[in-house]
Amino acid sequence: MAARPTWQGHLKLSLVTCPVALYTATTSTNDVRFHLINPDTNNRIRMVPTDPDTGPVERSDLVRGYEVSKDEYVLFDDADFDKVKLESTKTISIDKFVDDTEIDRLYWDDPFFVVPEKGAGVEAFAVIRDAMKKQGKVALGCLVLRGKERQLALEVRGKGLIAYTLRAHDEVRDSDDYFDDIPTVKADLDMVEIAARIIGQKEADFDPSDFKDGYDDALRAMIKAKSKGGKGVVDVAEPDDTNVIDLMAALRNSLKGSATGAKKPAAKKAPAKKAPAKKKTAA
Repeated sequence: MAARPTWQGHLKLSLVTCPVALYTATTSTNDVRFHLINPDTNNRIRMVPTDPDTGPVERSDLVRGYEVSKDEYVLFDDADFDKVKLESTKTISIDKFVDDTEIDRLYWDDPFFVVPEKGAGVEAFAVIRDAMKKQGKVALGCLVLRGKERQLALEVRGKGLIAYTLRAHDEVRDSDDYFDDIPTVKADLDMVEIAARIIGQKEADFDPSDFKDGYDDALRAMIKAKSKGGKGVVDVAEPDDTNVIDLMAALRNSLKGSATGAKKPAAKKAPAKKAPAKKKTAA
């Protein structure tokens, strides 16, 4: 496994414990990234920690400070943080089990692959995994990740587990603060029926490969054009706002367009037959 683990420790269910590692389940390596360049020198800008009085300083010499009042800080070094280490820094202790439908999707956050370390602990991992699969529940536990204690939701995925960090209650805003001001409008039943039929015509299976970042694609095209000396600027038209007067006509036209544009799923091609291997001739 080429990737380096994000976290290593133990997974614990009552008296059953096994060593595990967490690997980030997502990647951003395909994102388009830019650097800051000085256009006068074409040099890449380096971010150097700087003291306003003494100038540049070594990052390794710095400590952290918490601002208790304006320009007044309490300082902390590594030894201070070691004093408040929790058990969850090295152990994911499963505290309870719930149905996944009980967790509001607003709380689901980053996913991680949970993999057992090779050795005697694999059997204990299999016991925890198979027991969770049998009960059909999501496990809840805690761990310290990137300097913050996070609650986890763990679910069975194949031979392993997926751990999702869960946002804390105070990290999720109340939807009522935003939705309460939406005017109460009674939608026309005929228009709702037409819209429902459009939805039915567009029903499809979920395929994540269909989702592409159009903005990233446009940036890549512009990078390619600029690298060849072209301008490569892409103009994108803004969609028009819906005209309420013509809403019924727009819905009917959309329904007609969906009906004529619907495509039948392509038939699966039979796998190509392998050509018989050619006999080698003596040199």
